[in-house]
Amino acid sequence: MRLKDCLGWQQPIYAPFDGEVIEAVDGVKERDPVNFFRDIAIVLKNGIFFKAKNNPDLKSVIGNYIILKGDNCYAFFAHGHTGSIRVKLGDKVSTGQQLAEVGHSGNSTAPHLHFQLMDGPVLMDAKGLPCCFREYELFDGGEWRKITNGIPGRFDRIRVI
Repeated sequence: MRLKDCLGWQQPIYAPFDGEVIEAVDGVKERDPVNFFRDIAIVLKNGIFFKAKNNPDLKSVIGNYIILKGDNCYAFFAHGHTGSIRVKLGDKVSTGQQLAEVGHSGNSTAPHLHFQLMDGPVLMDAKGLPCCFREYELFDGGEWRKITNGIPGRFDRIRVI
C-alpha cells in the first residue's frame, strides 16, 4: 500500500502542553510502499539485534522524532513524516501548536505516531508516565464513546478528535 493511501499518514502532530524542544531529528527516510513482510522483518531484526548501549543513535528505531520538555514531564513523539518536523532545538512551543506530521520512519510496520510521556529527557533512561487526555473517544461495544479527563487503558482503542 502506498503511504498516501494509509490512514493517519501526514496527519498533524500537536504539542500537548507548553514547552521547549530539547531534541528534534528529521531526515530519516520512510519506506514507501508499506510492505508488511519487509516491515515486520525490520521490526524483528531490530528487536533481536539492536542494543541501545552499543548504538546511541536511535534513528533506525525511532525515525524522525521530537522530545519536548514541559513543567513536570517530557513528551516524546516518534516515526514522524520525513521533512515534516517544524521545530528545532530550543524552540518554545505552545499547547496545540503543530510540531510535525505522522509518518512511517524508523521501526514501523505502518504509519503511526508513537507518543509517550516520560520523567526525564534521556529516552533510554526515562520511565513512562500516565497520560490524562482532556477529551477522547473510546471504541467500546462497537461504538465510539466520549471520555472526558481520562487515562486510556493499555489495550483501549481510542481516537482524539
